[in-house]
Amino acid sequence: MNSNFQLKILATNWGFSGTMDEFCSKVKHEGYDGFEIWWPAEQQGQEELFAALKKYSLEVGFLTAGHESNFTEHFASFKKMIATAAKSPVRPLYINCHSGRDYFSFEENKQIIDYTIALAKESGVKICHETHRSRLLYSAPAARQYFEKIPELRITFDVSHWCNVSESLLHDQQYTVGLALDRVDHIHARVGHPEGPQVSDPRAPEWAPAVKAHFEWWDKVVAAKKQKGETLTVLTEFGPPDYMPTLAYTRQPLADQWAINVYMMHEWRKRYTPNP
Repeated sequence: MNSNFQLKILATNWGFSGTMDEFCSKVKHEGYDGFEIWWPAEQQGQEELFAALKKYSLEVGFLTAGHESNFTEHFASFKKMIATAAKSPVRPLYINCHSGRDYFSFEENKQIIDYTIALAKESGVKICHETHRSRLLYSAPAARQYFEKIPELRITFDVSHWCNVSESLLHDQQYTVGLALDRVDHIHARVGHPEGPQVSDPRAPEWAPAVKAHFEWWDKVVAAKKQKGETLTVLTEFGPPDYMPTLAYTRQPLADQWAINVYMMHEWRKRYTPNP
């Protein structure tokens, strides 16, 4: 292992209902290195975020996206958001992009990727495109054309989406998964399955095959980062309802989202952090 390798594990504020200060306090208490959050559009939100990061000595990764269905409008809002995030006075570990749309053309989505490649070089901030449903890398077959034609494309590997879209654990798409693994700079450590993007509880024995498959993919990314001496950032991203399955009528979640994410953080540390 190259001694420069670092593993940084982040929390998600998705589903957290408290204040920014309360969230950061809890993140610090659990032993996370930081958290991932949508880039705040308003000045007040930015100031609250920066103050909390400093107070609790936490690191951060930013989420950015476009949401419009019209490409021209989508690209304009995407560029505005990510360009501002890249110039943040608090330097992020990375920027994760919900990029494009599955119904935009290859040429349109490529404009978004090309823009971020140039911005990453200009700003020095790592920019990754997430393998996410409804976005440009929504499935393994769709992503393959971007991998083959854009050598500099770097990704956030959230393979749970591909399992859901393909209705499989991707055993029949190993070549494309291999192309993806070579481009990973950031991971969303949620476990999906053939019928959904999130198992109810990764600790439950019935989900062992899905958990095993995901860790086998993650093993390969970590091994490559260790060999190169690079930093790998990981977000524990099990979500709240309706990602979290619920009981009918009451909509009570089947498990504790926060506890699952903390469990995943500890699993990652045990598996990939070298013994002192």
